[in-house]
Formats: sequence, C-alpha cells, structure tokens
Amino acid sequence: MKRPRIPPILCDIVQTAFSACQGISFDRCSVCPYCGGPVTGYDKKKKQFAVLTDGQRNTTIFVLVKRFRCCNCKKIISADAPFYPKTRIGSPIVDLCITLGQTMPFSRVSTYLDYLGIVVDRWTVRKYTLNNQHRTIATADLFGMKVPLSLVSLTLLVASSNEKNPLDPQEVLAACFKHYDK
Repeated sequence: MKRPRIPPILCDIVQTAFSACQGISFDRCSVCPYCGGPVTGYDKKKKQFAVLTDGQRNTTIFVLVKRFRCCNCKKIISADAPFYPKTRIGSPIVDLCITLGQTMPFSRVSTYLDYLGIVVDRWTVRKYTLNNQHRTIATADLFGMKVPLSLVSLTLLVASSNEKNPLDPQEVLAACFKHYDK
C-alpha cells in the first residue's frame, strides 16, 4: 500500500494535542453514581491515554485518575476522565478509530493512525469501531480527512494553553465529550 496523503501539519497537530495531556490529573467525583451517597478519596491510578510514535520509538502518554470509595455502598468509583467505558485509550483516539473505521478497512485505519503518529493495532480499531457503531460522532473535514470534533476541540484547547494558563482537566473533559451524542 502506498503512503496515505496526510499533510505533515495534521500529524504535528495530533502529536501536540495528545502529548499535552501527559500527567493531567482527573480528580473530581461528587457523589456515587450507583446510590447517590457521599464519596471519599481512595487512590490514584495511572491510565494510558495514548501511545505515540515518531517512527523510531513509542512514547506512552499517561493521565492520573483518582478513585473514590462510596461511604454507603462501598463501591470503588473512578473520577470523570476522558475514557469511554470498556476502552483502554483516550476517547479522542477512539473517536478517530470510529470515524475512520466507517469509511475504510480496519487495517487501513491502523495504517493511517500510524502515519499520524498514533499506535493502535487493527484488532483494537475493529473492536472499538464495531462496539461503538451506535455512537454519533460529530466530524469536520480537516486537510481532506474527516476527523472527530473532539480531536479538534482538544487541539484548540492545547493551542490556547501556556505556562501561565496550563490545561485544566475539566476543560479537557469538556473538549473530549462536548460533541458526543450518548
């Protein structure tokens, strides 16, 4: 297969957006979603958000997700974080898998993601695409390629951040899910 026509600027945009999420701590949960009871802090868990590649080596981007214990039902609950249920990578990447998987074979999606600098094997692409066919994901045409608006929103958020104005976890959550139709 010949190299897909993906502009280098799109690769840079994607790499920058996901790299900026390194180490963000998601630590908000007000009440238990099961019983509505009060929650208390339990621990923090390091979760893989993305695996990025530059063609030579892979870099894993981790975020921290605080877990809570319900005082009433004793269940362990994770804070709100940019992950869909039963997925192991960040929601913007899952959105990208689903968006591309609707128009091309899963192996080609994996190849496109690799050219964008994201490591996701074709079986994972297949699983996420088939398990999430019911999701309506808003997309935009960016450089001749359909990309999910969650990725565009995250990119805009990262572009507006700096040392004096770092990324806010709640804004990252909003960027990842505001275009998602449950």
